[in-house]
Amino acid sequence: MDLVARIQAGDGEAFETLYRQHSARIYTLASRMAGSAEDGEDLLQEIFLQAYRKLGSFKGDSALGTWLYRLALNHCLDFVRSRQAKMNKLTETLDAETSFEPSARRETPVARMDLERAVERLPEGCREAFVLHDVEGFDHKEVGDLLGIAEGTSKSQVFKARLKLRAILRGK
Repeated sequence: MDLVARIQAGDGEAFETLYRQHSARIYTLASRMAGSAEDGEDLLQEIFLQAYRKLGSFKGDSALGTWLYRLALNHCLDFVRSRQAKMNKLTETLDAETSFEPSARRETPVARMDLERAVERLPEGCREAFVLHDVEGFDHKEVGDLLGIAEGTSKSQVFKARLKLRAILRGK
C-alpha cells in the first residue's frame, strides 16, 4: 500500500513519514517567502494541515513531494499576498533605513546568518522574486507566472534584491 493510500486510510505513521521526508525543505521555503522563522513555522503547520485535507485531490500525475511543494508554494504566495493587502505598506523603505549590522566573512556560519537576516530585510516583492529565482531555481518566466508579474519585472526585482543584499552585507 503506497504512502498516499495509507494516509487516506488514517495511518498516522504514514503522515508522519510524509512530514519527516518533506518538512525541512518546505519550512525553508516558507521561512524565506514569509521573511521570518516564526511565520515559517506557522506556515509549515498550515501547509501540512492543508495537505492532509487535500490529499484526496492528489491524482498521482507527479511525485507526492512535487505536489506537496507546489501546494506549499501556493500557500506561501497566498500568505504574502494577503499580508501585503492588509498592511498596504511601501516596500522601498529599506533604502531609508540607517541601521548598521556588521557583516562577517562569507565562509563562516555567522555569514550565513547575516545573509538570512539580509534576505528578511528585503522589500517583499524583491524577496519573493529573489527566493524563487536564486534560491529555489525557478526561471524568470516561472517566477513571473507564480507572482503574477511580467518576466521583466521578475528580472528587475531579482537585480534590485541582489544590489540591496550587497549593500546590507557591506553594512551600508
